[in-house]
Amino acid sequence: MADHKSEENGLSGKSNHLITDFDPPKPPKRNKYAFACAILASMTSVLLGYDIGVMSGAQKFIQRDFGCSDRQIEIMVGILNLYSLVGSAAAGRTSDWIGRRYTIVLAGAIFFIGAILMGVATNYAFLMVGRFVAGIGVGYALMIAPVYTAEVSPASARGFLTSFPEVFINAGIMFGYVSNYAFSKLPLHLGWRIMLGIGAIPSVILAVGVLGMPESPRWLIMQGRLGDAKIVLDKTSDSLEESKLRLADIKKAAGIPEDCNDDIVQVSKTSHGEGVWKELLIHPTPTVRHILVAALGIHFFQQASGIDAVVLYSPRIFEKAGIVKDTPQLLATIAVGFVKTVFILVGTFNLDKVGRRPLLLSSIIGMIVSLLTLGMALTIIDHSDHKITWAIALCIIAVLSFVACFSIGMGPITWVYSSEVFPLRLRAQGCSICVAVNRTTSGVITMTFISLYEAITIGGAFFVFTGIAAAGCVLFYTLFPETRGKNLEEVEDVFGTFFRWRSRQAELDRKKEAEMVAHKVQN
Repeated sequence: MADHKSEENGLSGKSNHLITDFDPPKPPKRNKYAFACAILASMTSVLLGYDIGVMSGAQKFIQRDFGCSDRQIEIMVGILNLYSLVGSAAAGRTSDWIGRRYTIVLAGAIFFIGAILMGVATNYAFLMVGRFVAGIGVGYALMIAPVYTAEVSPASARGFLTSFPEVFINAGIMFGYVSNYAFSKLPLHLGWRIMLGIGAIPSVILAVGVLGMPESPRWLIMQGRLGDAKIVLDKTSDSLEESKLRLADIKKAAGIPEDCNDDIVQVSKTSHGEGVWKELLIHPTPTVRHILVAALGIHFFQQASGIDAVVLYSPRIFEKAGIVKDTPQLLATIAVGFVKTVFILVGTFNLDKVGRRPLLLSSIIGMIVSLLTLGMALTIIDHSDHKITWAIALCIIAVLSFVACFSIGMGPITWVYSSEVFPLRLRAQGCSICVAVNRTTSGVITMTFISLYEAITIGGAFFVFTGIAAAGCVLFYTLFPETRGKNLEEVEDVFGTFFRWRSRQAELDRKKEAEMVAHKVQN
């Protein structure tokens, strides 16, 4: 009888154990240490955002003070994007040389000098020198923030954390718009100088804050510092088991034997960046070629669809729509910044829940509808000889809708996606190429927008952006695999099949499921 009862209890315990085994795992809590690192690193993006926002309003006062032509103004506004190419081109090698953390400090220091030079500029040429220096700092910041954040983040929150640079770009734009409004009543020669010069303050705060951050674990392993990398991985992973898996994956990607557990190891020179450009651009494998198409494509269409034209020239757009006074224009522009900032948070909190593809496709479709509506409303106003209140309201709604749709998907996902698809050995240089494409496209758009709308009307300019966004939608639907929930070292397995990526994804999912079942059976 006792034996029977004992057997029954054993079966009951076994049954309970099996039921527990099949309970769904609880979602990991947000890693506060990784969160803090991502916040500090992403603050570098405030530098670009502030410059974009403040220049949208300051350009009118600079034009009045220096007597510049429209052509000089559009060159001044857009040239920073081309200057940033110098910084982004150098940032890949610099970050492999001195580390991700000190590259962020360098970005802040360079932008600080540029902001001071712009603030004390006495003529147009002097101002352009300041734009050049600030542009180099922006290039460094844009490349390094998403790379560092992606490398320090656990897979469960990588999309959320890696979208922070775009959040801070929006915060910077908002601060720039508020700065325009706050200093617009000052004397002409003083107001715009304070608007530009005050941008030096965030870079000082940033440089000091970054010194408290750890170095990227992936960079540490590239230098052979396994002991230091393990400490960082333990702090930034959701569990010690995940930390060990991440360490093993990065060691494999860096060419370090799996059984090597020394604190300091010797690594091959290829881990320091040599030969990377050849592998990226001259002899890319099918996988790297697919990654390049996806990463460069999303950066091109993010800017070619006209976001910087809308943000930088929103006062002019509202003027064309019929809002002619400075104060109402600046207030309407602040509304653009507010909506853009609020909706970026919607995208950020849903990246790891909904996934990259659904948000990206929803975003681009919304942008297409908004651009088409804006183009139609501006065309109606342009062909009317009297004020049409409903068309003016429609223009404002379309602009707000456009920046909202951009912020929930295209804005943050561009930086998230490009920072996670490149293999470790190609990541720094790959992301620097993406930044180069992004800033070149933005520079071309912003330096030609005034000339474009003077040539084909402002409504026609937005019809052009509509067509470009539609082409981007086709590319995203056909060639962009989902990357949510994958470790950085797993992501590249999905690429290489181009239009057949869905079947490759299904094959990998079946393989992963079989491995999980086998692991459970063993345990």
